[in-house]
Amino acid sequence: MIMTALVIVESPAKAKTLRGYLGRDFRVHASMGHVRDLPPRELGVDLDRSFQPTYRLLPGSRKTLQALRTAMSQVDTVVLATDPDREGEAIAWHIQEACRAQLAGKAIRRVRFHQITPAAIQEALAQPGALNMDLVFAQQARRILDRLVGYQVSPLLWRAISGHRGLSAGRVQSVALRLVVERDREIESFVPEEYWTIDAELAPAASGVSEDVAESSRFFARLWRVGGEKPVLRSAADAGAVIDGLQGADWRVGQVTHRRQVRRPFPPYTTSTLQQDAANRLRWPAKKTMLVAQQLYEGVDLPGEKRTGLITYMRTDSTAVAPEAAEEARQVIARLYPSSLPERPPVYRTRVKNAQEAHEAIRPTRPSRLPAEISAALSPDQQRLYLLIWQRFIASQMKPAIYDVTTVDVETRRNETPLPYLFRARGRQLLESGFLDVYQVAEEEEEGQAPLQSLPPLTTGQPLICFQLLPEQHFTRPPPHFTESALIQALEKAGIGRPSTFAGILDTLYRRGYVVRERSALRSTPLGMTVMDFLLAHLPEVFEVAFTARMEDQLDQVSNGQQHWQAVVRALWEPLSVQVNQAAVAVAAQPRLRVEAVEGRPSAPASRRRPRGRRPAPQPTGQDCPRCGAPLVRRSGKRGPFVGCSQYPTCRFTRNLGPDEGTGSTESVADGPPGGAVGSDTVQPPRSSGARSRRRTPPTESR
Repeated sequence: MIMTALVIVESPAKAKTLRGYLGRDFRVHASMGHVRDLPPRELGVDLDRSFQPTYRLLPGSRKTLQALRTAMSQVDTVVLATDPDREGEAIAWHIQEACRAQLAGKAIRRVRFHQITPAAIQEALAQPGALNMDLVFAQQARRILDRLVGYQVSPLLWRAISGHRGLSAGRVQSVALRLVVERDREIESFVPEEYWTIDAELAPAASGVSEDVAESSRFFARLWRVGGEKPVLRSAADAGAVIDGLQGADWRVGQVTHRRQVRRPFPPYTTSTLQQDAANRLRWPAKKTMLVAQQLYEGVDLPGEKRTGLITYMRTDSTAVAPEAAEEARQVIARLYPSSLPERPPVYRTRVKNAQEAHEAIRPTRPSRLPAEISAALSPDQQRLYLLIWQRFIASQMKPAIYDVTTVDVETRRNETPLPYLFRARGRQLLESGFLDVYQVAEEEEEGQAPLQSLPPLTTGQPLICFQLLPEQHFTRPPPHFTESALIQALEKAGIGRPSTFAGILDTLYRRGYVVRERSALRSTPLGMTVMDFLLAHLPEVFEVAFTARMEDQLDQVSNGQQHWQAVVRALWEPLSVQVNQAAVAVAAQPRLRVEAVEGRPSAPASRRRPRGRRPAPQPTGQDCPRCGAPLVRRSGKRGPFVGCSQYPTCRFTRNLGPDEGTGSTESVADGPPGGAVGSDTVQPPRSSGARSRRRTPPTESR
């Protein structure tokens, strides 16, 4: 029987969801990620022919391709339904190129959807388009740039640093490492400076009232001005002089001001803000956040419903919201939080430069699907992330929080003569909770600022009782170590990396032993510092933050059709090739560097080590493989235990067992020459339950 259409997606999980939506006239297959890549043991880029890449079929994709080709022979139309970004566009293009013969005479359609729901799928199928080669060439340029850096720079590291042949230098990875190293050294060199604050414990005075004033009437005011200037108290002696000057002083309320403070809701999540919030609230690494988000996007079996996607596409830098989603959110707010429903939906502007990877922010596909109603169908991790995404989105459509902020100046006198010391107290009262009913966010207070408190009713000229003066010693603090959240924020602010790359960048830094995580803080290792010092000494321009940001801008221009991809590659290659040659000469003339301690590449903890000899038999986990549906088993490898598919080698899905529950596929691309594992800045968190992360590449033709 001749089928009407073949729909190709990346992962079996997504394919399973689509099969539940489409009728008999559709067959749905998964490509298991990329089907072609640059060759693993050669450069694969012709430097004499304008950087033309050479692609090879991936060994693991041959069986998948054979199934796709067979399916193509049985249909009239082939629908390429890979993800709606550069990566998805490249995967679709590679499938088309690898199956050119089978596609001859077939109708080829490219469809894009940002949520896996029946309505979104039907709408996409009703409005098919063609491949966007600008996006394909942008991904190809990124791939080639990362390969050139890996193949040219990494061997220099092997020759320069003794005992570490597996070192790598990535175009974006190394800039991220530079930020961490420079922050660590800034902290190490920081010299704290002493300073003092003075708080006065006060209360309104009344006739016949002594020090037995009710605790509820007491408040604190901080020394704010001395002689009209900001106080500079560098020592205990300075603080003591002020306290001596206040002996016998009379205290009274000076100016009292009230103002309304409007605290607006946060926009719905983008990829980076989701990763940041999950790191802060759930203590999750970015890699785990993206894995769980992938599961929610691709679809979950819900009681009484078909398998359905619960969130929109999770790789986006846009904060836009579809009008129908905003309207459904308003209906939820009107039912659950009627006093917090605004007159019209808020509109958020995307602040990320050149945001274009997706049309919408990350949000629930159906805002009316409350977290509590579906919690039984979700894993604990899925519950926590869905709740976070739902709360953030609903809160983004609510009214602001309104506060009454009170500022009280406290004057000091002696015998009716004003003293030069002015104190200030701050109070805040919540008038309208607005979005805070759904999404609470802690606020950071400025260092040295008087804390917010509950103030008693105060009027100008009112006398006060001072119970005590409280001097307190402080020291200026260095900037904090980067956390995953803060580093992602810094990269995004600098214009480095894109939604699909942040988690992969962090993962590479960990795997190379350049950075370790101590609790939530990222710390560069001696190895990471040595690598960074070498790169900055010999290739300062290539790994300079502004230079890398400009390259990202140029890749965006390629995706917009404003630049030719080969011109962008040449802009990096020309300075890189000159500096690499100079560095090679310098490396040959100097002794090899040695790293004193290698904390960055620790041995496995005792619980993960196994004695030499026979490996233990695989143990069932009770879970199914997200790629093929076969049982998952716990195995042991040379790097410790991991979870893998019981159908290996037919199915090569694996998942690490790390400190954070071992999420994430271990399949990745080594962008370096043989002899060392050289990481790619395009290594990303799993896009298809482990399948798509296997290989990421794009096109051969120039425009």
